[in-house]
Amino acid sequence: MSVDLSAYTSKINTAFSKYLPHKAGYFKTIYDAMHYSIEAGGKRTRPTLMQLCYEAVGGKESIDAYLCAIEMIHTYSLIHDDLPAMDNDDYRRGRLTNHKVFGEAIAILAGDGLLTEAFHIMLCDALAHGGQERLHAACILSEASGVEGMIGGQVLDMESENKEISLETLDVIHLNKTGALIAAATKMGAVLGGGSAREVSLLEAYGKYIGKVFQIVDDVLDATSTMEELGKPIGSDAENHKNTYLSFYSIEECYQIAEEMTSKAVRLLDQIEGDTYLLEQIAMQLIKRRN
Repeated sequence: MSVDLSAYTSKINTAFSKYLPHKAGYFKTIYDAMHYSIEAGGKRTRPTLMQLCYEAVGGKESIDAYLCAIEMIHTYSLIHDDLPAMDNDDYRRGRLTNHKVFGEAIAILAGDGLLTEAFHIMLCDALAHGGQERLHAACILSEASGVEGMIGGQVLDMESENKEISLETLDVIHLNKTGALIAAATKMGAVLGGGSAREVSLLEAYGKYIGKVFQIVDDVLDATSTMEELGKPIGSDAENHKNTYLSFYSIEECYQIAEEMTSKAVRLLDQIEGDTYLLEQIAMQLIKRRN
């Protein structure tokens, strides 16, 4: 059964009207470029996970700044991933990539703008509300998106193209390139909600498991899906000579591993006292996703 997360998606989209407003004047071009990619759709998986983990440990107040911040950083990474110097993709989420619309220079700056604004809105929120939890959350996100997180994973991924690498190295790539931001979302939610050290650890581990599932399924879809379903060209991993989980396992084995990871993630949720039903459903649906 498919779970309806549209209320969470709508909440996050609405929050962008405050934290990334449309602007005219001298800086209209860069705002337009940033909005082009933020408004390109997407399931808002990372901020939704953050909000659900926040609620699971008893969080009640608004954390919209942090929901928007993690989606801004995710979106900036996609803009840069699509650039000619990186994956050189023309389509993302069913429409032209940012650099195909605004040019390469503006696309780079749009990514830079989203990254910088993400920390601006979090730090402003932390100053306004006080409390260590909000500063801690910003620190978690900076580490996950940084040199020994998402960026480091991306560099290692590029360095591994056209090479034979070990499965251990592939795991390190994706633990950082993809998994770090997903685990950060779940950990941030628990921290912002005032969760105990045990709850924070459990929800971070849950995020790591489903992050690996996300990447395994992504590798399979890149080889088996269609442009219409995926919203971007398929076969780009093979075209760019990237190492994927299909370099080591068959499709059937990939799904078996994904199911094992999902079961582990769900068992962790059983140890959380709060409501984790939607978190469980998200984990279960990641295996079945087609885009």
